[in-house]
Amino acid sequence: MTLPDTAANPAGADRTFQVDLRGLVDLLSHHLYSSPRVYLRELLQNAVDALTARRGLAPDAPADAFGIRLYADGSVVRVEDDGVGLTEADVHSFLATIGRSSKRAERIAEQRGDFIGQFGIGLLSCFLVADEIHVLSRSARTPDAPAVEWRGRGDGSYTVRALPASARPRPGTTVTLTPRADAGEWTRPAQVHALARHFGSLLCHPVTFDDGTVGQDVAVNPEPAPWARTYPTPGSRSRALAAYGQGVFGFTPLDTIELDLPAVGLKGIACVLPEAVPAGRRHGHRVHVKGMLLSEQAEELLPEWAFFVRCVIDAESLRPTASRESLYEDDTLAAVRDALADRLRDWIARAAASDPDLLGRFLQAHHLAVKSLAVHDDEILRMLLPWLPFETTDGHTTLDEFARTHRTVLVTSSVEEFRQVAAIASAAGLGVVNGGYTYDRELVHRLPEIRPEVSVADLDPATLTAHLDPVDRETELAAVAYLALARDALAVFDCDVALRTFQPASAPALLVDSREARHERTRSQLAREQEGGVWGDILGALRQEAPRAQLILNQLNPLVRAAVAIEEPELARTSAEALYGQAALLSRRPLRPAESSLINRSFLDLLAHALRKDS
Repeated sequence: MTLPDTAANPAGADRTFQVDLRGLVDLLSHHLYSSPRVYLRELLQNAVDALTARRGLAPDAPADAFGIRLYADGSVVRVEDDGVGLTEADVHSFLATIGRSSKRAERIAEQRGDFIGQFGIGLLSCFLVADEIHVLSRSARTPDAPAVEWRGRGDGSYTVRALPASARPRPGTTVTLTPRADAGEWTRPAQVHALARHFGSLLCHPVTFDDGTVGQDVAVNPEPAPWARTYPTPGSRSRALAAYGQGVFGFTPLDTIELDLPAVGLKGIACVLPEAVPAGRRHGHRVHVKGMLLSEQAEELLPEWAFFVRCVIDAESLRPTASRESLYEDDTLAAVRDALADRLRDWIARAAASDPDLLGRFLQAHHLAVKSLAVHDDEILRMLLPWLPFETTDGHTTLDEFARTHRTVLVTSSVEEFRQVAAIASAAGLGVVNGGYTYDRELVHRLPEIRPEVSVADLDPATLTAHLDPVDRETELAAVAYLALARDALAVFDCDVALRTFQPASAPALLVDSREARHERTRSQLAREQEGGVWGDILGALRQEAPRAQLILNQLNPLVRAAVAIEEPELARTSAEALYGQAALLSRRPLRPAESSLINRSFLDLLAHALRKDS
């Protein structure tokens, strides 16, 4: 940018920016676009918009009267169209003024919705592969206008000259690029053909390609979009759409969902993924705007919960961003997102009502996605909650099956809590659901909305221990000394010790300890260590009220019966520590460093005792 003359611009006067055109061209052409390959998309888009304007002048012309022709032989890339063309005044106004688009001209402002490009910067993308852009055009609006030639260079300079009409006998525009040596990857004939098919396979105007060797043009888009074709039967249509989805995405869809929103001119398909995907992982969708490929990674098209499908659509009214590589977030896109979400809900409802086999395969793969939807969607909740699989004390089963056996359903708050109690609860006849996974606890608590005869409650450790049978008085008195030593040994873990009888007898001990209780004890301990004096005493008193863990020993287990009979104090302490460590391991929760140390020490002490006894 250069400094203006202060004498010519007195203080307070309006000034204009002094633009370095070379730097601006470099900025737009090298930083606005994600890849050099978009140059061909921009040329195709400009040609399509020119054809759209031309058809406005000749609405009765045959469908194939106007088209686009591509040529590439390795030394040159050429894109020619039969569009509306440009006059010399248009060239000065639109090609030489960055940011001004012919689609925004007042004379066709009312037709803006018919055009893909609206920013007037697409031609700059050609500087990604060439140092000069050559444009030869003749206007269809002014039949007697001469042909006009424009040459733009990457340094920001350009030349314009009028040519005889014979230089271009027919209206339209030809853009010619001479690729730089470092752009061969994107301008080879095979690559140009592939890019043309990639970006323009759904364009409604005929597009052909010639590499100078075949002798005839090859159709780039020989057939309309698969959803726009007619088929003899619904089955053949379904198979054709599935085959198209497989060709685009590389997987065989579990099912295909047709998408049709006439209000915004949107058509396409959603392909249901045949396998589960990680929770929250959003796939990009393939979005065409007026037939031109806009993006292959348009995550904003669907809500977050719809990560079980990938879509390919063509829309008329969605707005692209300036780079035309994503969608502009506006009210139209929000409305489209909501409408497509309704189409997915409708598909789930139809599967639930008429195709239980498809529904079962879908839920087996995508139950997490459906759970996330059911949390916020009452209709889906009513339809599918009984069918969703959960981990329970009866194994992996649906809530519908589980509720037939258990009128009272208990739900844990964490996975580790479920693993602590599952075997014991099952033997006691309690119906417990693992609520530790995403959405599960909230959904289980809503089961009475579907089945009013079923009650749901959070699992309270007291509920479980109440189902464990006490030992007889004589056995309890005989174990008093051992239990006292065990409580003393485990006091460092805030753990009480009790003796009960429960099934299965193979389980020597049960550690009942919730995550919330552990966090509260840790918080209280840290607060007590950090505070002294009166506050330390007060916090210490509060700490006494913190919930304690409970190690429940099973009198039915032979190992426990042998342990409570140990008379040697140190061995008794070691056995209690070993039982605690084994119960902690079975809970599958993360071990604290002190617990890991205890497990190692108790194992070595018991091993040493056994070796001394044998010797």
